Amino acid sequence: MTARPEFYRFHNGEKARLQFAEAEYAARIDALRKRMGEAGAEAAVFTSMHNVSYYSGFTYCSFGRPYALVVTDTECVTISAGIDAGQPWRRCYGDNITYTDWQRDNYWRAICSVTGEGRKIGYESDHLTLLQKGKCEAFLKPAAMVDLYETTMRQRMHKSPAELDMIRAGAAVADVGGYAIRDAVKIGAREIDIAMAGRDAMELEIAKRFPDAEYRDTWVWFQSGINTDGAHNPVTSRALERGDILSLNTFPMISGYYTALERTMFAGEVDAESLRIWEANVGAHELGISLLKPGASCAEVTHKINAFFAERDLLQYRTFGYGHSFGVLSHYYGREAGLELREDIDTVLEPGMVISMEPMLTIAEGQPGAGGYREHDILIITEDGNENITGYPYGPEFNVVG
Repeated sequence: MTARPEFYRFHNGEKARLQFAEAEYAARIDALRKRMGEAGAEAAVFTSMHNVSYYSGFTYCSFGRPYALVVTDTECVTISAGIDAGQPWRRCYGDNITYTDWQRDNYWRAICSVTGEGRKIGYESDHLTLLQKGKCEAFLKPAAMVDLYETTMRQRMHKSPAELDMIRAGAAVADVGGYAIRDAVKIGAREIDIAMAGRDAMELEIAKRFPDAEYRDTWVWFQSGINTDGAHNPVTSRALERGDILSLNTFPMISGYYTALERTMFAGEVDAESLRIWEANVGAHELGISLLKPGASCAEVTHKINAFFAERDLLQYRTFGYGHSFGVLSHYYGREAGLELREDIDTVLEPGMVISMEPMLTIAEGQPGAGGYREHDILIITEDGNENITGYPYGPEFNVVG
């Protein structure tokens, strides 16, 4: 270190037990190398959290510093910042190189030590910034740049048996958070206090189920009244009032894998117009679940749910698509845009895919039934239909509480 190296290997301690066996990561890398060959890439430089995590098991924390995973025909190496010391080595499949801050762009020098110059470099067009793409070209001097965004997304959309087990566990943890929230709902309670009850219950459950994991990023959005109008509205200190529409949203994160539970609720009582809209959204939810099967396209499912809402003069209150893929993703990384229930997505559902059904209607403040109505289950596509892995009940019978 006295010579101030550009990069070095700090293999501090023993490898940790990752969320999946080494054979799982080896299979992912083997499949990736085939995709790289088909695309004409000799080396891949992945910069996104989702692909680094998916192929290596290491989910980085950037804090303004770049990270990478470099894959060649013989190498699989994570590139991490010195501030993280040996943790990336312990938590990754394959090798790890630490780059230093002694001079700018040691990150790219470390990458080049694996790729070499003048090769056909695969990259992610949905993540690599123009600035970093320019540095990639300057340091690696690639013979060609090959976009691997689409093919890696397609690979992540098809889940392995081990991934399906992880996602099932995540859905069960989301249910635990849901029940904790239901128990905490009381007239006068604040959104933040109810949200914390759900989050704490989920983190304890994750630690029980996965004692060797790292724990971070699990969260809850619990919304009430006007705050329910958007699916991603943050928690506030608003106190619940009798008759409020409520939105329960639990999001356990397990080693980079995301699952979710979302439910419409009401505090104490529900008025007639709100009940009518709620039951219509539940009907759309049940219809959507019945449509998720092999051979159906995302667009086809979407149009049929649209027709259901249109028949009830409610389609104009729909605010987003009806579902999306699950796996290595969060609210800030990893969206698998090729598997979303939207009119412009023609992807055909196949066994091993995982997708949500989550219709939402938003009625503006001041109108009868005002608020946001949302139900959300996670479905695994099977050979002859789907497996619903969400257990927490939906609908008025169970969710008028407090």
